[in-house]
Amino acid sequence: MDWLTSFLLIFAAEIGDKSQLVCMALAVRYRALPVALGAISAFLLLNTLAVVFGAAIANWIPELVISILVSLLFLVFGIHSLRVVDDEHLDDSDIKVKSQHHIFFSTLLLITLAELGDKTQLAVIALSTQGIPLEVWLGSSLALATTSIMAVWAGRTILQRIPIVLLHRASGVLFLLLSLLAAYSAYLAFE
Repeated sequence: MDWLTSFLLIFAAEIGDKSQLVCMALAVRYRALPVALGAISAFLLLNTLAVVFGAAIANWIPELVISILVSLLFLVFGIHSLRVVDDEHLDDSDIKVKSQHHIFFSTLLLITLAELGDKTQLAVIALSTQGIPLEVWLGSSLALATTSIMAVWAGRTILQRIPIVLLHRASGVLFLLLSLLAAYSAYLAFE
């Protein structure tokens, strides 16, 4: 079940994120397939690093400390998502793609840099400390691949019908609920 929890959390957190906006902007200007493959490759790399790091942390730090840290981390993510304003957008000047031949690598680099240390990567690390690392990797990778494909193929349609603020608020509520679950886990570990 760790894969499903990871999928749902990361999917909700990634909707409307800057990496999706990068994918949409690139897909408007360039072929969709290399943009999608570049984004998915970046997320596979980042999730691998996050899961390995999270699993290593889980072996060194007591469960109580991890549960408290995860709860606080999700609380911060939830509050941040609820406070996001609807004027976030990507300016074309943020996209630096040199030629059609480098779309895949440009997307890979842009997404890797945009997501390094982002809330979704930190969430994957946190989930890895408490779940089965392979399942967390699978769920989070599927979620990020799905959101990347959505951004490339249907992102504009979704964003025209559903306000981005609503998507951020939904992910904020999900993070707050997960914060409560992690706090409960910390309470159980304390007993």
